[in-house]
Amino acid sequence: MAKVKEDKKAEKTSSYGAEQITILEGLAPVRKRPGMYIGTTGLDGLQHLITEIFDNARDEAMGGFANDIEVTLLPNNRVRVTDNGRGIPIDIHKQSKVSALETIMTTLHAGGKFGEDSSGYKVSGGLHGVGASVVNALSIYCKVTVHKDGGVYMQEYSQGKKKASVKKVGTTKQHGTIVVFEPDPAIFPEIAFDFQKVVDHLRQQAYLVKGLRITVNDARETQEKIKEDEVFKISELGLEIPSMSFYFEGGLLSLVKFYNSTQKPIHKNIFYVEKKTNEYESVEVALQYVDDISSRVLPFANNIYTAEGGTHVTGFKTALTRTLNTYGRKNNLIKESEDNFTGEDVLEGLTAVISVKLREIQFEGQTKSKLGSVEAQSSVNTVFSESFSYFLEENPDDARAIIMKVILALRARKAAKAAKDSILRKGALEGMTLPGKLADCQSGTTPEDAELFVVEGDSAGGTAKTGRDRRTQAILPLRGKILNIERARLDRMLESEQIKNLVIALGTAIGDTFDISKLRYHKVIIATDADVDGAHIRTLILTLLYRFFKPLIDGGFIYIAQPPLYKIKKGKEIHYAYSDDEKMAVVGDLPADIADETQNDAEVEVESEIEKEQAEGKLTLGEATTVKKSKISIQRYKGLGEMNAEELWETTMDPARRILKQVTIADAVLADKVFDILMGSDVPSRKSFIQSNATKATLDI
Repeated sequence: MAKVKEDKKAEKTSSYGAEQITILEGLAPVRKRPGMYIGTTGLDGLQHLITEIFDNARDEAMGGFANDIEVTLLPNNRVRVTDNGRGIPIDIHKQSKVSALETIMTTLHAGGKFGEDSSGYKVSGGLHGVGASVVNALSIYCKVTVHKDGGVYMQEYSQGKKKASVKKVGTTKQHGTIVVFEPDPAIFPEIAFDFQKVVDHLRQQAYLVKGLRITVNDARETQEKIKEDEVFKISELGLEIPSMSFYFEGGLLSLVKFYNSTQKPIHKNIFYVEKKTNEYESVEVALQYVDDISSRVLPFANNIYTAEGGTHVTGFKTALTRTLNTYGRKNNLIKESEDNFTGEDVLEGLTAVISVKLREIQFEGQTKSKLGSVEAQSSVNTVFSESFSYFLEENPDDARAIIMKVILALRARKAAKAAKDSILRKGALEGMTLPGKLADCQSGTTPEDAELFVVEGDSAGGTAKTGRDRRTQAILPLRGKILNIERARLDRMLESEQIKNLVIALGTAIGDTFDISKLRYHKVIIATDADVDGAHIRTLILTLLYRFFKPLIDGGFIYIAQPPLYKIKKGKEIHYAYSDDEKMAVVGDLPADIADETQNDAEVEVESEIEKEQAEGKLTLGEATTVKKSKISIQRYKGLGEMNAEELWETTMDPARRILKQVTIADAVLADKVFDILMGSDVPSRKSFIQSNATKATLDI
């Protein structure tokens, strides 16, 4: 028996030779594994294609070679990015033996960002050199037009392969590059660019590059035919299309003003410093404290937002804590009996933007969400510490206001910790038992398989408990609207029975004792009624999770249930619709051969349509009589409690049939600002936000 096994193993091993090795040439690896290069083939990855092409244009501006960039969403899923930089080189590349343009567009890790030649980029965000070629590989159509040295040069591609060699197509007085691309539907299951996300991202970039004008156009709905090469800039055509333009001379100082526009500043003057550390590298920091308990620290490295921070943030926080402690002690603003400030204290109410530009930059992974360059820590620490010390000395009123704010944060932290410890100690003495209202899933279920439905109200909670799968699904009903925690400290939060029940049920604890590894359910599903109150409760829960359990959102553990809005019944046929459009589609598809249901609004809609078609001669009298005999009843669900257990299971809880929306934070900075506006104390800003977004709202009658 053993001998047979050895022979089979030998046979299997010997069949593994050179012929089994597959080499993916050119850009084939990108199409084979697109997620490795853009993160996902979902809408976030689709949106990232614009960022990659824009970043190349922005790098020209960072190098001082361009000051105008235009991004336009075109009809037929195309995107056009124009810059007035030097224009991509079109001469023959020595290594590739083809034009530099073709090399850049069809070869990974090719670009002007690697060599020591000063004619390339001193500072760049796209050091990996994959941006343009990856976008090209994932596009069914791509065309690059270069205006350079009086000539216009063009090359087209499809799925990363050139259609022909670079050719001269005209003369020009312009200089720069135009890239037009159309994502490949074979790669992206849904192609729908989000104009507002483009605007938000590029506004931020305009703050980060002084003197750079960025224009964003949405020409997708225009009825006029737009030839991609008709003009250098689409904005020159004078079309009546949504368009926004950004230009800021103030840099990060202007960005801090923007993010604090809905806040009450603690001190008048915004701190700002920009300093070169050598010929190629620089540190730029701006900050201001506001009357808030949250903090907003926005770090950038070579203009790339590093959401997970990194070495530059570490250097900043260290210097901030040390400098404020030193100034406070030196000027007798911190009592001898009081402790030094901690990193947590000095961050409360702080809005800060940190931007470093490095010649040689190291990110952790292609997504570039965390800076790993060691030298950034010491550079930021030194530059910021020195400049902030001068700022405090030269602005004593601002300095005193900042120190007083941090002292309040220190005292509040200690008071909150004492109150929290008292609450948790009391809970510990009671065994920290799970809340009585929680109907937990069966013991032995692993967190990976367990789901927690956070349900609005006892009525829906009772129905959900009856209809659930007890093996994997737990139900926690919340009574009424929970506390708005946007400006509430931890001790006050834990006085709320509803919040305390949720915290205990999750199992992660909260605050400085938070431990995501102890999460008891890997799907936390918010299930509220489909009305205004339900939306409000959902927002309150999301505010709590965003402020105190953000790692759960980042980890993909938070979901929103999508119960149906309508139950449509015709005879024995039952259909569920999740929107008004879906309702009408279902009604229109049902066969007309049953009649005995109670007439309601839906029947009136159906009969009105019949009468209209009869008047137009599309239906005979006999045909019209037979549709009229077909009665359709439609029930509009307002609350989960209106469903029986079977209905709730098959529409909202059954993993095989339900619809869940995963909660993500595509732009944490923007999300933070929106939460401040909607849930904070600035009434005028909230009123303005509601008025400007009123057209997007739907009536709940």
